[in-house]
Amino acid sequence: MSDEILIVVSKLKKYVKDQSEMNTSGNVAAALSDKLRSLCDKAIAKAKSEGRKTVMDRDFDSSEF
Repeated sequence: MSDEILIVVSKLKKYVKDQSEMNTSGNVAAALSDKLRSLCDKAIAKAKSEGRKTVMDRDFDSSEF
């Protein structure tokens, strides 16, 4: 699962196009998926450290966005 794309590529491309009239390179989805995995791993670790089995929005560090 470490190389699976975690985002909806068509939605990403539409967003970029709508916001900027720019195209999106094919490798952007993989790069964003890698970043998303990293953010999720950190949030999972925080939830576990607090004894929870549910990852919540507060587990994500907004300074990393």
